[in-house]
Amino acid sequence: MKALLQRVTQASVAVDNAEIASISKGCLALVGVEPHDGPEHASRLAERMVTYRMFADDSGRMNRSLVDIGGGLLLVSQFTLVADTRKGTRPGFSTAATPNVAEPLFEALVKQAQHRLGNVQVGRFGADMQVSLVNDGPVTFWLSVPG
Repeated sequence: MKALLQRVTQASVAVDNAEIASISKGCLALVGVEPHDGPEHASRLAERMVTYRMFADDSGRMNRSLVDIGGGLLLVSQFTLVADTRKGTRPGFSTAATPNVAEPLFEALVKQAQHRLGNVQVGRFGADMQVSLVNDGPVTFWLSVPG
């Protein structure tokens, strides 16, 4: 599993022009699931996301996590994150898990994150979503859990 984790001052997701999820200070995570991923990957990625130190402490150093600041986490499934872009001008998607594999693993990730953090919001799996954010910094990290 892979996640593009972005520190935000606000983020939201809309489907059919209706907002379905939003957070204020926290992180937006775009999540891609690969065919070899399993429940252990979802658990490990959730743990990393909520404890990743990307918020400033009193000295201005990135030493605080979402758990530490009580921030929100907005999770959005995005299969294009795991596309094969190594050659040509069109991405290949054989490196992404099929929806019947990816959806239960994404849901497992959501449950694991909710278990660890109070404010977890979620986009709609497989939907055409409009994601809005104000990236704080900008601060963006690529997290992966090897398979």
